[in-house]
Amino acid sequence: MSFQSRLAAVAVALWLVPQVLWAAEPLKIAFVDTGNTGRSLMAETLAPSLATGLPRPVVFISRGLDVDPFDEAPEANARQLMTDRGFDVAQHRAQQLSARDLAHADLVLTMTAGHADKIRAQFPDAKVLVLPLALYATGVAEPIPDAWGKPMEAYRSVLAQLDRFLPLAIARAAKEISPRD
Repeated sequence: MSFQSRLAAVAVALWLVPQVLWAAEPLKIAFVDTGNTGRSLMAETLAPSLATGLPRPVVFISRGLDVDPFDEAPEANARQLMTDRGFDVAQHRAQQLSARDLAHADLVLTMTAGHADKIRAQFPDAKVLVLPLALYATGVAEPIPDAWGKPMEAYRSVLAQLDRFLPLAIARAAKEISPRD
């Protein structure tokens, strides 16, 4: 093998190593709402099936901004809708958003602009992109309202919004967001 051939092989290898490492590092997306028992839980549950076939792995978590330690189980209507889709979320327990979550996430998608504002105010040093899900997915600010305590129809409406926004947001994030250091 000539010197030029070896040099070209080394150059290709040096170019490929970061590409392979980038592709192997999963994209980390956090969904955030108020209590982590409804909207964000449903988003986290639905998202992995939407991420199959993407050019890089994507992992998801969900968190709440005001988790009630006496009410950590999934909301009954959210649990029923997920069961109807073939998912068992009965073991889920709500978790409070932490600085550690933000330090590891590549993207935080909230259910409302108010959630995003609260995260930015509570964690001003966070270096992660925090945006409402609908805004990130479509460019249009459309809150995903809290269905807690409301009839099943309110939960179906939330699910319809998640069905619209999640595929767009996940595809966009997988294409545009680089893993953080």
